[in-house]
Amino acid sequence: MSSRTRQMHLCAFLFGTGHHVASWRLPGAPLHDGTDVSYWIDCARIAERGLMDAVFLYDGAALPNMKPDAMARIDRATFLDPMVLMPAIAMATDRIGLVATGNTTYDQPYYVARRFLSLDQLSGGRAGWNMVTGVNPLEAMNFGNAVVPHAQRYERAREFAHVVQALWDGWSDDSFVMDRASGQFLDPHTVRVLDHHGAHFDVRGPLCVPRSPQGRPVLIQAGGSEPGRALAAETAEMIYAVQPDLAGGQAFYRDVKGRMAAFGRNPDHLKIMPGVYTIVGRTMQEAEDKHGALSEATDPVVALSMLTFCMGGHDLSSYDPDGPVPDDLTTEGGTTHLRTMIGIAKARNLTLRQLATEVATGGYGHWAIRGDACSIADQLQGRFEAGAADGFNLMPATYPDGLRDFVDLVIPELQRRGLFRTRYEGKTLRDHLGLPRSERVEHGRPLTAAENGR
Repeated sequence: MSSRTRQMHLCAFLFGTGHHVASWRLPGAPLHDGTDVSYWIDCARIAERGLMDAVFLYDGAALPNMKPDAMARIDRATFLDPMVLMPAIAMATDRIGLVATGNTTYDQPYYVARRFLSLDQLSGGRAGWNMVTGVNPLEAMNFGNAVVPHAQRYERAREFAHVVQALWDGWSDDSFVMDRASGQFLDPHTVRVLDHHGAHFDVRGPLCVPRSPQGRPVLIQAGGSEPGRALAAETAEMIYAVQPDLAGGQAFYRDVKGRMAAFGRNPDHLKIMPGVYTIVGRTMQEAEDKHGALSEATDPVVALSMLTFCMGGHDLSSYDPDGPVPDDLTTEGGTTHLRTMIGIAKARNLTLRQLATEVATGGYGHWAIRGDACSIADQLQGRFEAGAADGFNLMPATYPDGLRDFVDLVIPELQRRGLFRTRYEGKTLRDHLGLPRSERVEHGRPLTAAENGR
C-alpha cells in the first residue's frame, strides 16, 4: 500500500452506451435497448477490475422530457429498475460498491429502506442509496402528481432520509441469537419500533430485514442547490456534484464540508465526488480523434433538446440560436444544472447554439477532460490536491470501451503516483470509501410485552 494518507475515490456512472449523446452511432458501439443484463454486468466487472469504489446507476421513471424527434435519436429512453438490475450485478461481482438511485418525491421511506437494505444484505454490505428528489415533470404525471415546488421537495427529502436511516437502525447487530439448545432464534427486546409521525410520513416500523453488514447502506446525495447542500451536510456520505471549473469546485467543497460541524459530523465522513466526463486515448491525438468522431455524429436537434433538459425543460425555440443564452430563467426542476448552464455560457461568452454543442459533447455541464493517461491523471490530481474533490464519478463518453480505456490506461498511472489503491482492502462500500461502520442509533421505542405476544 502507498504511504500516502489520502487517495482519491472513483465511481463509474453506468449510462446507456456512454455519456455522449452520439455514442451509440459510432461503429462497433453495442446496440441494445438497455435490457441486456450481460452488458451491465460486463461494465461493472470492468470497473471492479479497476478497483473502483462503486458503480452508479441512474433511474428515470418516465421518458426523457424532450420532443419526439429528439427522443427518436438517442439511446436513453428506457431504464431498467435499478433495484432489479443491481442484484444481478451483485451476484456477478465480489467487491465493487453498488449505488442505485431512489426517489424521495414519489416513493415511500419504508419501501426504499427495505429495498436498499435487502441489496446490502445480499451483496455483503456493498449498497449505497443515491437520494434524489426528481426533476422530470413527466415523472410527476406518471405518479398522478403535479411538479412539487423545489423547497417542498427538499423538506420531504429531509424527513424521508431521517426515516430511512432510523429504519435501518431498527435491529441490533446481535438481534439474532439462533440458539438451538434454548430454542431462541432472535431477541425481540433488541428491536425498535420507530413510531414516526411527521409532516409527510407516518411510519411504524421496524423493517423486516436485519441490520446491514456495514451498519447502514451508504447515503449519497446529488443536489447542489442551497437546500441540497444543507441536506447533504446533515445526512449524506457522498455527493455526486456538478462542478465544471476548479474555483467553483473548491468553493462547493469548502461550503458543504464547513456546514457539517453544525450537525456534529466529521467532514472526512462525506466524500465529495464531482462528475467528470472523460475521453481517454493512448496518445493526445487519439483522444482528439475520438472527440472529433463523436462531435461529427452529434445531431443538432438532439444537442438543443439536451440543453433544454439541462435548463429545466424551458422551450428555447423562441430564442435566437446565435444569440446570448437567456439568464433570467427559473425552474422548479434541476436548479443546479440550470445555474451551471447559465454560468458556463457567461464565462465563455457562448451563444445558445454553442452552449447546446458544449452540453452534447461535454457531459451536460460536468467537467469534461480528454487526453492520454498522463494528461488525464494530471488533471484529476490537480483538482484532487487543490481541495475541489475527494474523488470523481466517472462519466466516460462511450461504454464499455471508454471505461476500459480508463481502467487500462489511467488507473495504472494514478497507482504509480500513489493516488489510487492497488488492491481492495475491505469488503464493504464503507471500507472502500474510508467511512467508519455506522453505529446504531436507537430511535423510537422497544417492542412492548403485548407486541411480543406475552
